[in-house]
Amino acid sequence: MRGKVWQVVCLGLMLTAAASDAALAEPEIVWRVDNPFRFFLDRADTEVHRATWASLTPEQAVNPVLSEEQLLSERHPDGWSATMYDKTCWDPKHNRYACRERSDYLNPKSHLVRASLKGLEDAPTVDCTWLTAPAGHGGRGTAVTLPCDTEVKFEIPYPAGAWIKVEIGGRQVAEMMARVNDVFIVGMGDSFAAGEGNPDVPVRLSPTRSVDYDDGDDAKAALRGYPARVGSWRAIGDMDFIEENARWLDQACHRSLYSHQLRVALQLAIEDPHRAVTFVGVACSGAETVSGLFLRYKGNEWVPNPPEFSQISAVADAQCGGRARDQELPEAYHMKGRIPELKGGLVLRKCDADVARKIDLLLLSIGGNDIGFARLVANAVLADSSMLRKVGGWFGQVYGFAEAGKHLDQLDDRLKAVNRAVHWQLQIPWSESDRVIFTGYPPMALLDDGSSPCPDGNAGMTVLPDFFLSENKAREGNTAAERLHATMQDAARQHGWTFVESHRAVFRGRGICTATTDEPATLADEMRLPRLVEGEWTPYNPSEWRAYAPRKRWFRTPNDAFMTGNFHVPQSLLTKVLKSQKLNWVQPLLASLYSGAFHPTAEGQAAIADAVVEKARGILARYEAMRQRDVAPSEVVPSDLGLAQ
Repeated sequence: MRGKVWQVVCLGLMLTAAASDAALAEPEIVWRVDNPFRFFLDRADTEVHRATWASLTPEQAVNPVLSEEQLLSERHPDGWSATMYDKTCWDPKHNRYACRERSDYLNPKSHLVRASLKGLEDAPTVDCTWLTAPAGHGGRGTAVTLPCDTEVKFEIPYPAGAWIKVEIGGRQVAEMMARVNDVFIVGMGDSFAAGEGNPDVPVRLSPTRSVDYDDGDDAKAALRGYPARVGSWRAIGDMDFIEENARWLDQACHRSLYSHQLRVALQLAIEDPHRAVTFVGVACSGAETVSGLFLRYKGNEWVPNPPEFSQISAVADAQCGGRARDQELPEAYHMKGRIPELKGGLVLRKCDADVARKIDLLLLSIGGNDIGFARLVANAVLADSSMLRKVGGWFGQVYGFAEAGKHLDQLDDRLKAVNRAVHWQLQIPWSESDRVIFTGYPPMALLDDGSSPCPDGNAGMTVLPDFFLSENKAREGNTAAERLHATMQDAARQHGWTFVESHRAVFRGRGICTATTDEPATLADEMRLPRLVEGEWTPYNPSEWRAYAPRKRWFRTPNDAFMTGNFHVPQSLLTKVLKSQKLNWVQPLLASLYSGAFHPTAEGQAAIADAVVEKARGILARYEAMRQRDVAPSEVVPSDLGLAQ
């Protein structure tokens, strides 16, 4: 007892002695959200990213997401996502954002925060009593007494917040209003938004086993000795083979934690100690504005439980925790018949305004598939004599600039329809259209000068002899891409959206034909596909491939995609679709193209995220400043807290 009294006496003497310099001596409460990226169930996963961000040098912090990705990939050459993707608030079984451990994920009622007292000398020898009081309610919450150098945790009501008070020996030494800013960020769009090409768990390849795709035809001996998955599988597509698939957060949509949309939300969460982020991402590989945003699209890979709703409906459903209602809209979005697929029978879900959670940022990447991105790429990389130009089914029609131009002419109407849905279905106020962040596509095949396309050749494309990049066709494709960019830029201007394009410059010289970083070249920059020849792997053993090793090339080549995603289908399905049993050579085509070829790597996704984050910070700051200027009188709490026991 005497020791406690003596502590109080000493504290009183210390405070009295410091009265002449109160600004320096006054203790301060410092607090931060315990797990600011609420999508991660385990705060340790968020902390991995936060600690990496905190370790950046000033030079690295200019591009924080890219710098973090490069640091994490050095520590985790097989990818950091593998230990995190299955501990999130995404329920893949029911295709919705929910988690048992956090029933209020979509509409938080409170946040756990960590608080500590700074600026108190001899803090380890003094006990502090911490108290809380919900804002505007008076009274006193739970009191806890601990040594003053001990960090404490409090559950803070949301959105009202709470006052935190510290007493020593019955005397108040510090107080602070803790109000968490929980930001609702939504991501919609296509494969570039989903993170295609970057599975959360890349396929694992055997150091000894190989696979042939030659149908037993000696004339196709070039299709022998390919890298094979690990495992005890006997035939491509059997259960053991499927068990060794690459793994995705959303298998149907090939959506992963490497998505630049998710990385934007994560970065915004970790860089502000008083901010939390609730993230809902519904982007899906292969999605268009019509089949994807407006109409249900089942994804890029067959799964037993494909997406239930269109992306717009899925977001609306999330806004009110799964209680959205169907709304028939026969005339709202077909733009006077110019989008016939949306004319008659269109049903979208909508959350009632009085319960819908307001969207703070809507991240959007769409338009590439509307003009036939995959078909333009196929035109550029398939040799003129290739049989693949004649194969339908999965691959669709191959076409060039003239055909793409016809679809470009229709894109403006489609984006106008999206703009209407953003305001009418998702209830972003018309006056706040800049909350929609529309992201341009990076150039895929430009050299360092920013204008010359990749030269003729098959570098990075030896997975099939049919692949051969044509410089002239690549130039034609780039012309279409530039026109697409101008159309997107103009649409953003018309609709008041925030357009992001600064990342396009840093992709120059990092496209699909980029080979080496430095001399000597590293395995990460190797563009050849390993093959087993006379019992020896050349140029390297496939088990040595690291999908997430830093490299100069920021686009997945077909060879890269084969080594990373390795998508295959059961032979029975292949036979059913293609009406032939002798088309095994289609499997390596699927294993490259449907595994993310011609899509940004994790580093590329991070570079896009940095450009989006820069814009997003400004938008959030502007609306936060507006909110603070309009603080309601009921939120103003007097300095006399009246925190009674």
